[in-house]
Amino acid sequence: MSWFEAVVLGLVQGLTEFLPISSSAHLRVVGEAFGWDDPGAAFTAITQIGTEAAVLLYFRHDIWRIIRAWVRSLGDRSQRSDPDARMGWLIIIGSLPIVVLGVLFQDAIETTFRSLWIVATALIVFSLVLFWADRVGSKKRDLQQLTVGHGIAFGFAQAMAIVPGVSRSGGTITMGLFLGYSRAAAARYSFLLAIPAVLGSGFFQAYEALTGDIAGQSVAWGPTILATVLAFGVGLSVIAWLLRYLDRGSFTPFVVYRIALGALILGLLAAGVLAPQ
Repeated sequence: MSWFEAVVLGLVQGLTEFLPISSSAHLRVVGEAFGWDDPGAAFTAITQIGTEAAVLLYFRHDIWRIIRAWVRSLGDRSQRSDPDARMGWLIIIGSLPIVVLGVLFQDAIETTFRSLWIVATALIVFSLVLFWADRVGSKKRDLQQLTVGHGIAFGFAQAMAIVPGVSRSGGTITMGLFLGYSRAAAARYSFLLAIPAVLGSGFFQAYEALTGDIAGQSVAWGPTILATVLAFGVGLSVIAWLLRYLDRGSFTPFVVYRIALGALILGLLAAGVLAPQ
């Protein structure tokens, strides 16, 4: 990977990670469109450390409050009813599905799931699901009403993002809308829920890359670190913008974009302009 590729892909990662349009799909498609090698699942996971660092910074006060309340709840059962302590437990519970499925499908994530046929199909299909959820969801619940059952449902929705094109934020936000949460509340929980899964995946992939035990593309460390830093800076701005936008805007523009991009990819694949693998 060249330094120029790293700059482009780092910017793409930062711009797309928190929007419901799938950052992994964009990294896969951009590389193919420019005639570059597939950056690989390891590159994607490692650069996501940068965008999750942006989440840690943006929500630092909330995260610190949740951690303190959760730690207190370990020694005092009466503290488990505290909203912040409950949020800590629900983030842990909601992270379990993606951990299990990530381990079970690790090789497929690094190889088979990266086919552009799968990416394009996922972009289109899950955009329609998001559109439906945005139309039928009551959007009345806030995060104070989050239950264990809802936390698990959010977790399984997040786990669908092991397939590029689904979108981690898109999947969890869609589930939140179906469950009646407001757009902003669903997005906020999506960002918090992603922290353990994304950091865990990123550091695990970094460890495997260092030991040479990866099934996909090897990691060029200098460019990858640059891309990760760029993803952090851009991602921080995108978080702030998206949360402001969701106070008044719908997900329709993202749905239209996903369908258009998916259809374009399918057309280019059918014409032989793009190679699926």
